Amino acid sequence: MEQLILGEIGIGNTVLLGILLAALFLMLALLLRERYRRKMRAAQIVSELENAQREAENIRREARLAGNEETHKFREETEKSLAGRQQEMAAADQRQTQREQLLTQQLDSINHRETRLHDQTSSLERQRERFDTDLLELARLGKQQREQLQQISKISEAEARRQLFQEIEREALQDANELTKNILNSAKNTAEDQARRIISLAIQRYAGAQTIETTTATISLAGDEMKGRIIGRDGRNIRAFESATGVTVLVDDTPNAVVLSGFDPVRREIAREAMQRLILDGRIHPTRIEEVVAKVTEEMAESIHKAGTDAVARAGLPPLNDEIVKTLGRLRFRHSFSQNVLEHSIEVAHLMGLLAAEIGLDIAMAKRCGLLHDIGKALDHEMEGPHAIVGAEFLKRHGEPPEVVDGVASHHDEVPPIGPWGILVSAADAISASRPGVRSETMTIYLKRLEDLERIGNTFPGVEKCFAVQAGRDLRVMVRPDEIDDKESASLARNIARKIEEELHYPGQIRVTIIRETRVVEYAK
Repeated sequence: MEQLILGEIGIGNTVLLGILLAALFLMLALLLRERYRRKMRAAQIVSELENAQREAENIRREARLAGNEETHKFREETEKSLAGRQQEMAAADQRQTQREQLLTQQLDSINHRETRLHDQTSSLERQRERFDTDLLELARLGKQQREQLQQISKISEAEARRQLFQEIEREALQDANELTKNILNSAKNTAEDQARRIISLAIQRYAGAQTIETTTATISLAGDEMKGRIIGRDGRNIRAFESATGVTVLVDDTPNAVVLSGFDPVRREIAREAMQRLILDGRIHPTRIEEVVAKVTEEMAESIHKAGTDAVARAGLPPLNDEIVKTLGRLRFRHSFSQNVLEHSIEVAHLMGLLAAEIGLDIAMAKRCGLLHDIGKALDHEMEGPHAIVGAEFLKRHGEPPEVVDGVASHHDEVPPIGPWGILVSAADAISASRPGVRSETMTIYLKRLEDLERIGNTFPGVEKCFAVQAGRDLRVMVRPDEIDDKESASLARNIARKIEEELHYPGQIRVTIIRETRVVEYAK
């Protein structure tokens, strides 16, 4: 049993020893393998180092070659640049040498001129001294001569000078009058022929209506009993009507008629239409009056807008601002010396188009100026100032072009015109207002114009009497022959005509005739 146990122990030791030997051999093999791997890696690193050295050597060689080439190129470029610089410096030196030579020549020339100028100055100085001496001698001789002349003529030097100046002034004034007369006659003939041709052509091409009757403010009644119904109990109907319309109702002794009075023509027209409807309806009381006036006012607003739109269309213009159209339509109820202002505006628009076409201006802009030139008359009761200024400010607020604003503002010379539009509007306005049959004047205005004509003529010195004849279209001016001669008469006539143009407004033209009469009277005793 012990032997068996010892045998098993010996076998176990042998196995253990074998295992240890195997492990030892394995470790040895691993060590050899690792050593071999390290040797191989070292060999690879040595090979890579050799390759890197070879590449570095190649790079150094290529860099050396490239540097040599760059150095060679740089040397060549530097040599070329130096050669160019040397040539430029040589050229600059040559130019500098030439400039110095030129300056030397100029300096010599200046020195020569200074020498000559000095000689001339000396010569002029000597001549000036001789001239001063001669002047003193001439002054002495002149004084001596004047003293001799004063002794001979028995008049002083101041009096002789005054007479000489008067004679020279008279001759110069006569020459100036003759020259002015010739120039004015020539310009007048040319300008009048041209203006007459353009204006006559415009008038011939446009045919407008004659005088239009002013809208009446008188209401006809079927009988006087209607007056009582209009007045109402304790005057309540007439008060309600006046309050609703803003006009005054005059009920007087005129048979079968009442009169409506108001400064606003639109309100007066509303009142007239409302009164006629109330009379036809027969129901006249405050409530009915307010209803009728409100309905007529609404219809009148539509009628005004339609009238403005029709006027724009008749003038051949594109649609305008709605407020401008409404204001333009209000001119339908305005009249100036029996001429309807809206019809007058349309007529001026057509005349403006014809005049603009003749002188080569914008026809559409000309018509626009003509149509809107009197729009201020629809606003002058609401704003202070001349209707031309009021209308221009209204159009400017609503975006009209500056040409239209200028034409409207300057067509009555309240402001000076900037361009040709104000002058054209003024001409077309005068053509429309002064053609035969278009307007009527009151006796007061007619007599006032005659008085103003005679007053203007009498304001000039040398005028003895003035007579306005031929319905104020001819002013006869009688002058004193001892104060005004024939040549001064032409200047006087021109000055009187200009003052009439500045101060008066009149249709057509006024002829100024100067009458100078010389009478010789002798008595036999």
